[in-house]
Amino acid sequence: MKKSHLFLLVLFTGLFLSCTKDDDTNSAEKEKIQAKEASLKSAGDSAKDILSNERFTKLLIEIAYVKDFKPTDEAMLGFVSYLKKRTFKEDIELKYTQLESPDEENLTLEEIAKLESENRTVFNEGSTLGLYIYFADAPAEGDDEEVGLVTLGAVYRNTSMIIHEVTVRKLANQSFFITAADVESSTLNHEFGHLFGLVNLGTAPINDHEDIERDEDGKPVLDEDGNTKGNSHCSVEGCLMQAELQFAGFANKSAKTESYENGLKAACRLSGKDVLRMLESKTSKGLFPDPPSLDPECLLDLKSAGGR
Repeated sequence: MKKSHLFLLVLFTGLFLSCTKDDDTNSAEKEKIQAKEASLKSAGDSAKDILSNERFTKLLIEIAYVKDFKPTDEAMLGFVSYLKKRTFKEDIELKYTQLESPDEENLTLEEIAKLESENRTVFNEGSTLGLYIYFADAPAEGDDEEVGLVTLGAVYRNTSMIIHEVTVRKLANQSFFITAADVESSTLNHEFGHLFGLVNLGTAPINDHEDIERDEDGKPVLDEDGNTKGNSHCSVEGCLMQAELQFAGFANKSAKTESYENGLKAACRLSGKDVLRMLESKTSKGLFPDPPSLDPECLLDLKSAGGR
């Protein structure tokens, strides 16, 4: 009889431990799925999480790069400094991931998102907020190098962006005074400004300072009600968030690849010609080609959203 009771005790204990293990496995898998789903929102949706320490106290940023297209150490040091200056995150870690080339002549936004889904390893976990930046060896679809209309980077989700490193280097080589690190820094800081929710992209402006969309002739683009449309960039002269894609013909080209049936959309496609002109204007005045700063209106918006 005692043997029978002992057998049942062992059996029930085994079943209990097995069920507990299964529950733990299912819970872990559920957390992974939820973490991935949390990275599929629109640009600017995670602004408060990035800026404040209410939910997450650490930023873990995966720097995924194609072999031979790793960003410069100089730019990445400046980038981390910029994040610490504008957010309350003191714990910021960069995780470098080298990838093979996708062997594409150019990349559409949909292809970029597909590469992320195949290669991204960093997601939210506990008090850590995961972000992903892909440094590509291929230019953006729609670039026109002959007239200098190229895309340096784009933000397309709440924790994701791409830097077209091959285009960054080509652009830097066009100037004697500008380095690849200069262009990388300006592109990273500008695009991350959109992850902060600037301008009117998840973070509501305290005061209206959003510029408007214009056509290839420079005329305002109107909606069906005859009203102008904002373009998620700052209207204040000299602001980091002022740089935008406003050159003849290029806006129409990029619009074709900007949005897909699955809702994927680039919140910003930063023009190389804009950035080069901006940096060279500073060197012509005897200044270092550092990225421009955020203007008082953008800083006011950041503070309202939980930043410094």
